[in-house]
Amino acid sequence: MALDTRTGRRPSLAATLWGSTVGKKTVMAVSGLIMLLYLVVHMIGNLKIFFGAAEFNHYAHWLRVVGEPFMHEEWTLWLVRVVLLAAVVAHATSAYQLSRRDIRARPGKYVHRKPRSSYATRTMRWGGIILGLFLVWHLLDLTTGTVHAGFRPGHPYQNVVDTFSTWYGNVIYLVAMLALGLHIRHGFWSAAQTLGVGSRARDRALKTTANALALVLTVGFVSVPVAVMTGVVS
Repeated sequence: MALDTRTGRRPSLAATLWGSTVGKKTVMAVSGLIMLLYLVVHMIGNLKIFFGAAEFNHYAHWLRVVGEPFMHEEWTLWLVRVVLLAAVVAHATSAYQLSRRDIRARPGKYVHRKPRSSYATRTMRWGGIILGLFLVWHLLDLTTGTVHAGFRPGHPYQNVVDTFSTWYGNVIYLVAMLALGLHIRHGFWSAAQTLGVGSRARDRALKTTANALALVLTVGFVSVPVAVMTGVVS
């Protein structure tokens, strides 16, 4: 292991791992899977809106008190938020640094055109930016109410209906969910390859799973604004 020229000491294992391309891809894969698990749980929770205001509001309240009395009110919720924030930062940072490393490795254009990649692969970068911007909007809209004129604290059902009763709320959400589906479709398969799960024998099953996850999550999340727009949820 080479010495760090700035400190004269050998870098730690964590620093060596993070400095390598394999290490960054591993961090990106693990953080992505953490966020994917959250998305599955979040989608299931969102679908409770179809059972009415009382059920949905009760679920939102439960999120704040889960773990009591061992955990104080909202402690579990904040713990989840911290883990998710760490995953988002790790995922975005590793993605950005890998992208910059890739650009530096091939500053000129290829003499021969590369084989055409899938639409999801070619849109991973801007899709990630869209999702990052959407995350900020989503929090300001339905968590803090900063950009939500009719926001009513303690009334999550009405806040969701109010958001999806506006054209811009629907457009922002639908575009972001389509980007999410494409991101998951490619990201899940890519993470499997990075973590050594993929193989020639498993590739078809992994791609099928990636497609199914992307489809289920996209349809699940999109069903809420569509239900509000069509009057199924009001």
